[in-house]
Amino acid sequence: MSSSVVEEEEIQCGSTLFEQEELQEMSGVNVGGGYVEVMCGCTSHRYGDAVARLRVFPNGDLEITCECTPGCDEDKLTPAAFEKHSGRETARKWKNNVWVIVGGEKVPLSKTVLLKYYNEASKKLNRSNKSQGTKVFHRDEFVGCIECGKERRFRLRSRDECRLHHNAMADPNWKCSDFPYDKITCEAEEERGSRKVYKGCTRSPTCKGCTSCVCFGCELCRFSDCSCQTCVDFTSKVYARSINNMTLD
Repeated sequence: MSSSVVEEEEIQCGSTLFEQEELQEMSGVNVGGGYVEVMCGCTSHRYGDAVARLRVFPNGDLEITCECTPGCDEDKLTPAAFEKHSGRETARKWKNNVWVIVGGEKVPLSKTVLLKYYNEASKKLNRSNKSQGTKVFHRDEFVGCIECGKERRFRLRSRDECRLHHNAMADPNWKCSDFPYDKITCEAEEERGSRKVYKGCTRSPTCKGCTSCVCFGCELCRFSDCSCQTCVDFTSKVYARSINNMTLD
């Protein structure tokens, strides 16, 4: 299949994600490459508006390329990571804090059609877990700062939180100032050892790791758009399993 045919199919895929009427009043709409792209932003009371471009994919992935300054090279950010990057004071509410321009007004993502596929993917994941009779649970994990050595806690209850931890673990130069939830420096106190043993296991509060709280790979903590070997192996196994099931059917 020629590259031109592939490109044409990808553009057609992007154009069918939403009805034209749903996007006609949004600013900066661009369709192509199997996604729909719109202008977005996040407002900090201290730093003002950080403008970016949001890409919506049919598998539910949301990807943001920041354009807050001419020299900013932050791309492929999750909405939660963009919210933190923008300097928003009340983080962890990206669905309400990240906005798009509709009819000349700033409208939270939660009030647009742009979260349609993200919400569908989340519901599909929940149904999959229920059908398997299992509840996917991830305990809290810690990531150490390369500069001061202090460990910072990451919650892993949602796909966004898992992605933030995944990205931090993949960054060999991760430091306290990269912490996605609060603006901290190496001067901030580290959690006491007596508190760090509590990681949220539903079986035992001070569990050191068991089958109830340690996940070895699921759709919540593995990502098809990540090129690390762990995610590539998991995605390959899921794809092979789906092909096998189609063959059996």
